[in-house]
Amino acid sequence: MKYSVDKKEQYVIFTPMEEKLDSALSPKLKSELLTVQAEGYNNLVIDMSNVKYADSSGLSALLVGNREFGRNGGIFIISSPQDHVMKLIKLSMLDKVFIIVDTIEEAAEAIFIHEIEGKEQEEEED
Repeated sequence: MKYSVDKKEQYVIFTPMEEKLDSALSPKLKSELLTVQAEGYNNLVIDMSNVKYADSSGLSALLVGNREFGRNGGIFIISSPQDHVMKLIKLSMLDKVFIIVDTIEEAAEAIFIHEIEGKEQEEEED
């Protein structure tokens, strides 16, 4: 699986360089997402702008990422999904589960807001 990883201070942008996210690539995607998390990053943006097709196993890999990054108070954001992928997400009703934005800039803003809200919650609990 070809991909790029751009590590920022608060988050990682993971960009699959593949047109299809299917059963052949899903296990590798899951593994790479978990590796990024194991490196200590809580927030991940997956840039789907190159992915033109996904099947149920591709969505399953995204669900694993969403669950794992959310488990420790982090955030998992899907950015720039192509039409076919977005239709599948909506058909599966996963648009209610995933945070989906149109651009990397919107994803960065969402992470910033998420971080601020997390700090405010910590302060309220103290």
